[in-house]
Amino acid sequence: MKAQFFLIPMLLFSILMDASDTIKVDSLKPRFIAASPSKNNKNVNGFLFKYFDQEEKMIPKKVNGLGMGFNPLGLFFPALLIVYLPGADRWSLNNDYGVVPESKMNTINGVQLSLINMEPTVTNGLEINVSSNINTCAVTRGVTVSPILNFHHEIKGVSVAPLANVGQKCRGLQIGLYNSCKDFRGIQIGAWNENGKRKLPVINWNFKKS
Repeated sequence: MKAQFFLIPMLLFSILMDASDTIKVDSLKPRFIAASPSKNNKNVNGFLFKYFDQEEKMIPKKVNGLGMGFNPLGLFFPALLIVYLPGADRWSLNNDYGVVPESKMNTINGVQLSLINMEPTVTNGLEINVSSNINTCAVTRGVTVSPILNFHHEIKGVSVAPLANVGQKCRGLQIGLYNSCKDFRGIQIGAWNENGKRKLPVINWNFKKS
């Protein structure tokens, strides 16, 4: 009887541990279609649908394919951004992305299509955001397009937006009404362009290290 008393709890504990390991392994298996936030979706080879952004306690996800964000906040930010656009030259983008290692950021190899992105994200490919990347670390290597403005900590490639392209570290081409990047190497085309070297209308450039 005493043996059974100890055997049953040990058996239950073993089953729970096995189930926990199965969940952990299952969470690492690539999914073709996945939703976020989710503790069990970390690797996606296909489509990821984000219905809410979590910057705090975020579980990094790797997407090989298409990441789609439907956070409704993205519908309200454009009006706010337009109001604050005249003060864009005073916007401060600290080099905070260096504090967040890329291993703890989402990685999208392919296309990011979102209303807004509020999660630390590395995009290797094409990024299309209505309200761009707000209050988060964003690193894009490729092409980023927005119908309003682009907001990045780091961009390597081409950044296109009708109103403004604002970044901290930029390598490549910026095209927009207003372009601003402190650590810039490349060409800026727009009504007004600012980088660490000079401020000029129409076209600006810098190919030397800051």
